[in-house]
Amino acid sequence: MKELIQRLGAVRAAIDDAARRAQRDPAAIRLVAVSKTRTADEIAAAADAGQRDFGENYLQEALPKIEALRDRHLVWHFIGPIQSNKTRDIATHFDWVHSVSRLKIARRLSAQRPDDAPPLNVCLQVNIDGEDSKAGVAPAETLELAREIAALPRLTLRGLMAIPAPSDQAARQAAPFAALRRLAEDCRDQGLAVDTLSMGMSGDLDAAVTEGSTMVRVGTAIFGPRPVKTGETH
Repeated sequence: MKELIQRLGAVRAAIDDAARRAQRDPAAIRLVAVSKTRTADEIAAAADAGQRDFGENYLQEALPKIEALRDRHLVWHFIGPIQSNKTRDIATHFDWVHSVSRLKIARRLSAQRPDDAPPLNVCLQVNIDGEDSKAGVAPAETLELAREIAALPRLTLRGLMAIPAPSDQAARQAAPFAALRRLAEDCRDQGLAVDTLSMGMSGDLDAAVTEGSTMVRVGTAIFGPRPVKTGETH
């Protein structure tokens, strides 16, 4: 756990450094620790070091951890693919959903959000590179979907999310993040009160912060390599 705390500190320092180089306030960038495949004890250790936001991809894995850590009042972000039969539990147990890309799913989340909970914060996942293998709304369709989702009563449209194709070249990393930023600006120009750009992970954090990310999703750089499950190979 000591190494986990050291890695968490290093990630926070990297975010601060990237923000200052971009002449941005480091406090404007929120760190979501991606805790998929990690244990409740690991999450608790990060929470003890001040980490509040945690991202999960798999509902059935996430629910026991959320219950085990309920007394800590953490902020839970769902960042994985959303199946229609999972929307009730997502709407009930999470504070944020980053991966909304269909109006049908958004309507279900709105209808199933408990009345005694605040509106669910959502981001639209944009397929910013047009990759066939990636989920997300097409950039050209983003504004229309954003308008429809912003009108739903139990959701608060916060912004946009993207997972660009990986690259080790700074310019190629920056281009899709800049495109997502421009889409968010278009949304604001049309009167939508979006304030979140969920973009940037362990390998492209610097480029994302430079291009305006307000929320970075970091897993490996905090928790270390993902555990290998039985039957998997490295």
